[in-house]
Amino acid sequence: MTYSVAVAGASGYAGGELLRLLAGHPEFEVRTVTGHSTAGQPLIATQPHLRSLAHLTLGETTAEVLDGHDIVFFALPHGASGALTAQLTDVRLAVDCGADHRLTDAADWAAFYGGEHHEAWTYGVPELIVADPTAEGGNRQRDALVGATRIAAPGCNASTVALSLAPGIAAGVIEPDDIVTVLAVGPSGAGKAAKTHLLGAELMGTANPYAVGGTHRHIPEIQQSLRRAGARGEVTLSFTPVLVPMSRGILATSTAKLVPGVSAAEVRAAWERAYEGESFVHVLPAGEFPRTADTLGANTCLMGLAIDEAADRVVVVAALDNLAKGTAGAAIQSANIALGLPEQTGLSVNGVAP
Repeated sequence: MTYSVAVAGASGYAGGELLRLLAGHPEFEVRTVTGHSTAGQPLIATQPHLRSLAHLTLGETTAEVLDGHDIVFFALPHGASGALTAQLTDVRLAVDCGADHRLTDAADWAAFYGGEHHEAWTYGVPELIVADPTAEGGNRQRDALVGATRIAAPGCNASTVALSLAPGIAAGVIEPDDIVTVLAVGPSGAGKAAKTHLLGAELMGTANPYAVGGTHRHIPEIQQSLRRAGARGEVTLSFTPVLVPMSRGILATSTAKLVPGVSAAEVRAAWERAYEGESFVHVLPAGEFPRTADTLGANTCLMGLAIDEAADRVVVVAALDNLAKGTAGAAIQSANIALGLPEQTGLSVNGVAP
């Protein structure tokens, strides 16, 4: 069966990555692409790397244009998709790559985003551990994705940190308070709109921290995921992202206090058990740590971990491509599961090098 697909926000970075991956998907056919200021232009004018989709023209982003497709992927700015998705009447599966349907708590939305809070959809991080006292080691979020009709793809930083720490939380080997994470991130995560601080002249040769002091919008999403993983007590998180001069990629270094009495072997075993057999999340051998370059274009999250014995903390270093596994890849992976397709369909573990 071939599923008809529309992509809203197709002229942006996330929309372009969705289209790049969808173009190689054997079961999905992209029939409609939409934009805002780009409506009426050939897709190839805004995404010149997508030669196989050169026949498409960007349309208006309206419910009337999007309705009637089997699948609609939304790659719109935060706050733009919630009202639009509510107008859909004839779409089998909608997948939102923005934040509008991620948060379950209206107070979190008000504090970090503002505006109307929309219903939370099924969260699109299949490998995320979900605490279940009846299942050893818990279940995975993929179970909730089976048969889903509305999916919220994750924030790229949020999924990187949550995947980094959920195994330790679920296994009870790390504490949920006093988590510290520092991320080196590429500016494509900020979108394609022209902004002075994202100009090449402002980024080249420098590292620029932003959203310092607990203000980044992905913080409540991470806390929500770690609570789902079984965090006992309040999840407190110090989160500091730093823009670095690479177009795409995230390298997240996350540390957390060890539960008293746990051994280094128990800690490593928690992560290895959590991701054993996973196609797209890989724990590297002891002493090895990932590079962002090894994940570019791939639907992979690579992580290494170490025990800082002097500080009594675990250190997890995770790398992924913010546009691939962090956004578009997660969206397509989740859609595959929802529709009963093999989870890996149309997605690669092979990156681009050099």
